[in-house]
Amino acid sequence: MLRPAAVFDGQAMHSGWAVLVENDKITAAGPAAQLTAPAGARTLELPGLTLMPGMIEGHAHMLLHPYNETPWNDQVLLESQALRVARATVHAQRTLLAGFTTARDLGSEGAGYADVGLKQAINQGIVPGPRLLVATLALVATGSYGPKLATDIDVPQGAQEADGVDGIVRAVREQIGKGADLIKVYADYRWGPNGTSQPTFSQDELTLIVQTARSAGRGVVAHASTPEGMRRAILAGVETIEHGDDGTPEIFKLMKQRGVALCPTVAAGDAIAQYRGWKKGQDALPPRIQQKHESVKAALKAGVTLAMGGDVGVFTHGDNAREMEQAVRDFGLTPLQVLRQATSGNARIFHLADRGSIRPGLLADMVAVTGDPTQNVSAVRNVRLVMKGGVLYKQP
Repeated sequence: MLRPAAVFDGQAMHSGWAVLVENDKITAAGPAAQLTAPAGARTLELPGLTLMPGMIEGHAHMLLHPYNETPWNDQVLLESQALRVARATVHAQRTLLAGFTTARDLGSEGAGYADVGLKQAINQGIVPGPRLLVATLALVATGSYGPKLATDIDVPQGAQEADGVDGIVRAVREQIGKGADLIKVYADYRWGPNGTSQPTFSQDELTLIVQTARSAGRGVVAHASTPEGMRRAILAGVETIEHGDDGTPEIFKLMKQRGVALCPTVAAGDAIAQYRGWKKGQDALPPRIQQKHESVKAALKAGVTLAMGGDVGVFTHGDNAREMEQAVRDFGLTPLQVLRQATSGNARIFHLADRGSIRPGLLADMVAVTGDPTQNVSAVRNVRLVMKGGVLYKQP
């Protein structure tokens, strides 16, 4: 039995609640006076702590590390897969100990199917880490992605190139056959004139990607920042749009109509701007950051559902709370909105009916933090206890 000061159940705070866990599941949750622990049960007293569902990271790259340490091109081209996997095991542990018991890993970025192996190692208890949903290679249109060096040199790419009916169907099926839980597609990328973002796949190609994945029970997520790239992805039937930087009111209205969620990854853009020399709090907002403010505002106004995901890997694994803090501090969301996104909200968007809330029958994935995160979102950084599947990975 866990007896904290209060329980945030994924929707609301409940003072004086306790939670019963048996094996890997929650068996009861409610006012402590009404719960009876079975004979021989161990009680963990957690005074002053808030117990909440294990958080769900919506956009991570376990096989990347911050770009101010090593540029993306160099990670893809110069780092061996063994080095990248060794580093990823540390990333996974840091993510779990930061209170994130599940993560969507949206592309191995040139590390092949290493994300599938990492997931297996975590599931087999070889290394500690969150429950992973892996996208494996990700799909890009030929010529649209990177790294790009001299035109007469073909170098390994950070994702799988595929085009046309036969190529796309084969690539989607290959990734699913190798262990992809979902398919990630780049609906646009920086391959336009002067490096501007432009759409990549045609409407027909994107629709085919979604149909092929869906017939095998997999959803599709789309990297998209341009209005046209977003529009094609939405019409194709993707489940989430990642980034959405240049989304317009019209596009967000379409997202709302089609039930597509936005994962705005505000922390990644903020980190990249700082790597490029922006002094946050001193300098004026860079145009890209200003644009992000406009797009998130437009998405909220249109009633689009937001997922919580930071594009972790661009910045440090374990610092996942940065996305939540910036959503509150810089983008005007409330701590409660962000907490719901990181727990029950992400669970709903990602079809994870067995987690994201504290109620009987769900997985015993829970964290305890100092203070009240519904009032001060930074409380989620003060993680004192981490439980995943009833196993304690950290305790006071």
